[in-house]
Amino acid sequence: MQGYRAATEAVLASGMILGGTGPMKIPKAPDTAKHGAAAGDAGRPLRPDWTVEQGWETYTQAEHASWKTLFERQSLLLQERASSEYLEGMRALPIGPEAIPDFRILSEVLMRHTGWQIVAVPGLLPDEVFFEHLANRRFPAGNFIRRAEELDYLEEPDVFHDVFGHVPMLMNPVMAEFIQAYGVGGLRAKALGGLPNLARVYWYTVEFGLVAQAGGLRIYGAGIASSHSESRFSLDDPSPNRISFDLERVMRTGYRIDDFQETYFVLDRMEDLLALDRIDFAPLYPRVKALPEIQPGVLLPTDRVFSRGSGAYHAGRRAR
Repeated sequence: MQGYRAATEAVLASGMILGGTGPMKIPKAPDTAKHGAAAGDAGRPLRPDWTVEQGWETYTQAEHASWKTLFERQSLLLQERASSEYLEGMRALPIGPEAIPDFRILSEVLMRHTGWQIVAVPGLLPDEVFFEHLANRRFPAGNFIRRAEELDYLEEPDVFHDVFGHVPMLMNPVMAEFIQAYGVGGLRAKALGGLPNLARVYWYTVEFGLVAQAGGLRIYGAGIASSHSESRFSLDDPSPNRISFDLERVMRTGYRIDDFQETYFVLDRMEDLLALDRIDFAPLYPRVKALPEIQPGVLLPTDRVFSRGSGAYHAGRRAR
């Protein structure tokens, strides 16, 4: 989430809105409330861990209706696009179209399977607070949902992104272990000055990762799984590169915070994430910092390429 958190803050500052057909530069709506850390002191809750009550009983019919619309259209789209791990996790969870899920009920199921629980937060969190939650198998989820007129736009990660996108993968033991390790590693990376490089690993796996499976490339990243448009773009569009995941390559590669990704990194199998748990990142940070940054759409001669992108989409955007 650090990758998504940092990117979201940059998006908010620029006025970019993450959209259903790709982000567009539009004026900020004066009545759009910011949440959590994005709201400054006004968004800080009383508890030092930034948790709040979900307030499930206070959701309105309109908010449940927004969830239903998002859930039904995305569930239909993902049946042939999401990874087997994501689909299995979703089937095993008490998540449906009828209503926004109750975090207490979700946590009961998660605890039995992987030892995780969902904690409600008001929005974006400070780095240390976020990593501390993950290190202790607590996944922070926003307790608000986008408005009905903003279903295709996402200024901040809301309950649909956090629950529909992330929680099914927390049922998978590999991802459950990886995200906890990321929380532990995030605290260490911040002290070592390596957080920007580590955030790229999260961004290109947990948020925007693809995995090779029997039927072809499949989605496991929450940023794709919760996005109607990027679920299509990431797999179908000829524009982006799709290349094999390589840790140091990923740590050097910038990412798009204002648009679809120019490159998606592909795991050969989900279990490959476990190998990252055994790596000492401390010596990697100075090594990757000493090397040139790689722009998001660039291919290297050493890349193992699943599909070489045309770059047409982003070239067209830059020409406007």
